[in-house]
Amino acid sequence: MNEKLLNTIACPLTHQKLEWDKENNRLINRDAKLAYPIENGIPVLLPEKAQQVSL
Repeated sequence: MNEKLLNTIACPLTHQKLEWDKENNRLINRDAKLAYPIENGIPVLLPEKAQQVSL
């Protein structure tokens, strides 16, 4: 995941900063407890692709 890209993208639902979960290859919104997958190196920031996570 490109660090520069990570600093510019946000959660499409809450507009909050996302955090890279390297172990599971996904982007996490800790406050909303949502995870967005990264497929083929591309973050999939579609609300319908978000998964609830317990942190």
